[in-house]
Amino acid sequence: MSAPIIQWYPGHIAKAEKQLSKNLEKVDLIIEVRDARIPLATSHPHLGKWIKGKKHLLVINRRDMISVEAMKKWDKWFRDKNETPWWCDAKSGTGVKQILDASTQAGEELNERRKSRGMLSRPVRALTLGFPNVGKSALINRLVRKKAVASARKAGVTRSLRWVKVGQDLDLLDAPGVLPSKLDDQHAALLLALCDDIGQAAYDTELVAIEFLKILIELELINYSGFSRDVLKERYGVDDKLDRHNVHEWLISAASLHTSSDTSRMAQRLLDDFRKVLLGLISLELP
Repeated sequence: MSAPIIQWYPGHIAKAEKQLSKNLEKVDLIIEVRDARIPLATSHPHLGKWIKGKKHLLVINRRDMISVEAMKKWDKWFRDKNETPWWCDAKSGTGVKQILDASTQAGEELNERRKSRGMLSRPVRALTLGFPNVGKSALINRLVRKKAVASARKAGVTRSLRWVKVGQDLDLLDAPGVLPSKLDDQHAALLLALCDDIGQAAYDTELVAIEFLKILIELELINYSGFSRDVLKERYGVDDKLDRHNVHEWLISAASLHTSSDTSRMAQRLLDDFRKVLLGLISLELP
């Protein structure tokens, strides 16, 4: 079996990007949200063009879904590149206060510049930007301390831009997830599919699950990835030792034990288990 070709650019994303371009001049701060499991794959190639000298806050959400060691490795990697990552778990609220404080500080610096020019102070206008399903709306709800915008762990929930007020000092613009119109990096596209950050209609579940198993085999060689193949045996009861040469056969064996030999259903179960962190804390990208 060959690796799947993955492309996804639904109409609401194309529309959102046009709306985004019209609103960029109104914002002072870009709060970019990425997925901790795949922080590089969830970096938009147009980000530099959108920032255009604006203040930029790099938020890496779902810190609970990778190991502490992997987070430390990534934190050092970003800092070595003169970027400050702000780690959070928007679902539980971990790290959100620090993000609010950093946003507020950006607003204070903005108003100091406005004051020096004889202008009145105003709330900082921040845009939350990121790929679909990385947790932008969940982060906003935590910052506001109420369910101000729709949020769910699936792609495409937010479909239009909306301003949300956070206290007296911060106005947030919640934007739909944006993707490049063409996913040229197919490995990154595969990682987006694994993490449910693009629509399921974009890929063949069985082919993606097979590629996922191959990635797991590679990750086991990296001690801070947080993965051991023993977890698969314990979870699914397949006695065959998984290796790169028998991935499809392993999936068939697992299907025969759990889904009446339906490999597509077994593939979906494997992906669902990973997304719910039943296979352990795995960073799919490692520095």
